[in-house]
Amino acid sequence: MERLKEAIRREGRYLGRGILKVDSFINHQVDPAMMMEIGNELARRFIPSRPTKVLTAEVSGIAPAIATATKLDIPVIFARKSKPVTMPEVVYHTQAPSHTKGKLVDLMVSPEVLGSNERVLIIDDFLASGLTLKALAEIVKMSGSELCGFGVIIEKSFEDGRALLSTLGVPIESLAVITKMSDEGIECA
Repeated sequence: MERLKEAIRREGRYLGRGILKVDSFINHQVDPAMMMEIGNELARRFIPSRPTKVLTAEVSGIAPAIATATKLDIPVIFARKSKPVTMPEVVYHTQAPSHTKGKLVDLMVSPEVLGSNERVLIIDDFLASGLTLKALAEIVKMSGSELCGFGVIIEKSFEDGRALLSTLGVPIESLAVITKMSDEGIECA
């Protein structure tokens, strides 16, 4: 997606410590037209996998997950980071390190929305270390459902998350791959 890569080069900001700020069009303010293009492209790539639900982590994964699920005409589930009173006592729960928060975050999904007979596509904004996506895959496994792939907007290839996820044996699709970030700029493959 050339439009996405151009936006990353033009508006993305390298903040050090491996952090890429894309708040102006993905993470804080969302470019809805671009997000629908992202969703359409991710959906196109995963139609053969026949997903029945999309799973993501709150908050930044919600926009691309909804855009993808809209095109696939399936529901979206987002793993909560704090447990609301409306969630049942027993939930699927794991933790993952947050790159931007610098600490472990909880990820919880209610069994009421993720049963054991689903084909789950995980969508998120970034693939870096792969630990958040792997934690979401653990939730899918806990539920007894089948993981059918990972789709991300931006992959930072130098953080080796793809290698971690590839052991799960499902497709991994990235729309933009960052090969290098520095104060001089951002390079996309």
